[in-house]
Amino acid sequence: MNTTESVLNFFREITRIPRESGHEEQIVAYLQRFAASRGLKCKTDKVGNVMIAKPASKGYEDRPAVVLQGHTDMVCEKKSTSSFNFATDPIQYVIEDGWMIAHDTTLGADNGIGVATAMAILDDDSIPHPRLECLFTVSEETGLDGARAVKKGFITGKTLINLDDEDEGYFCVGCAGGMDTVGTFTYRERKLLPGAVVTRFTVGGGQGGHSGDDIDKGRINGVQQIARFVKEILPYHVDLCWIGAGNKRNAIARGGEAVVAIPARSESKVVDRFNDFAARLKAEYAVTDPGLYFHAEPVTWTEGAIDRRTAGNLIDALISIPHGVAAMSADIPGLIETSTNLASVKMEPGRKIRVGTMQRSSVNSQRIFLSQRVAAVLELAGAKVEHSDGYPGWKPNMNSHVKDVCVASYKRLFGHEPVVRAIHAGLECGLFTEKFPDMDMIAFGPTLRGVHAPGERLDLASLDRFYAVLLDVLKNL
Repeated sequence: MNTTESVLNFFREITRIPRESGHEEQIVAYLQRFAASRGLKCKTDKVGNVMIAKPASKGYEDRPAVVLQGHTDMVCEKKSTSSFNFATDPIQYVIEDGWMIAHDTTLGADNGIGVATAMAILDDDSIPHPRLECLFTVSEETGLDGARAVKKGFITGKTLINLDDEDEGYFCVGCAGGMDTVGTFTYRERKLLPGAVVTRFTVGGGQGGHSGDDIDKGRINGVQQIARFVKEILPYHVDLCWIGAGNKRNAIARGGEAVVAIPARSESKVVDRFNDFAARLKAEYAVTDPGLYFHAEPVTWTEGAIDRRTAGNLIDALISIPHGVAAMSADIPGLIETSTNLASVKMEPGRKIRVGTMQRSSVNSQRIFLSQRVAAVLELAGAKVEHSDGYPGWKPNMNSHVKDVCVASYKRLFGHEPVVRAIHAGLECGLFTEKFPDMDMIAFGPTLRGVHAPGERLDLASLDRFYAVLLDVLKNL
């Protein structure tokens, strides 16, 4: 068996284990069993972070310990037509044209492939390496909760390799910080007008994607676009009964739905308006989102509607909240500095409507200012606003020793320079910098595409190159 096949074998096992953020009990138990069966030291903290240590191989006993780090949870997104259950079902994937792909769901290579890589190294006694501390953190995707909870002493190594980057041939030395801004509307229920026709309008088929890596791609935002349509038909005296779009805070909304009660005299005009709206969006997003689809269907509705004042304020807020890139870096050409993602709008019990957003920036003050701008829109519309604690960015260290070793390994193996960069996505390294200020860190991994959205895929050839570099780095650190 070649070493890359060992990585894939562990990853195949991981795809069968439910591990949505906040529900990592089974993957934690899997790691504990793995360590016990191989006689490796293992410890687990109170939140579920696991550290598995392996002694240095012969001849490497005097070298400093190295931490290999990845997160155990995954973003659980699926197509609206899928009946997949992330709590019970194994991920269904195929191999096509050199890619491992989950067509109807997320694959979970973010960051299951990082976990599998560390396990393969722990499992192979032929690999030369210093003492290893493999750190597997929980709930990265929902706020870096595991990394936030790591205590001093849980790991002792002073060099950390994060296995959660998504472009092979690139070495990451910095990342953006992030925070959530959430607005909650409370509404009164309004009785429907006699004879009103209740219709569900659906916008779907957007590409979505990672709210950091893909925020500059110009893809459709389902939250904003379904609100845009409702705004267009409010003059027909419709009542908004229900609205829902988006899901995860760190994923771009692929579509949305609105249930609307229409006066009978205006039904045909509203449907015509929707068809015109669909044609306009297909033209606007023909390049970025070629798979858009639109449905309008009558539904039976036994409840009331959102009171018109709240509905109007909500829709105005959704089309006014900034979404996308807010600023590019003045220091690093091509790097997004600051962005915001209008992630979701959800109806909740107690006649509440929750609007979720996420702000990212490599400049902490700009991240806070952008969150204040989003909050201002929500507050002007009458929502109650809350902010998460957020997490810090990771400032690049261009004098990093591990960076120099990685670059030298890549050049030695492949004959050309890799790219050293900072990224706009969030990594746990920012929190590790706060906890372990003398830690020397780098992040790299194989090529992934479409993370945080159905169709997520892993480039298998890039996995070979990534693993070869990682083994050479461990040999030379």
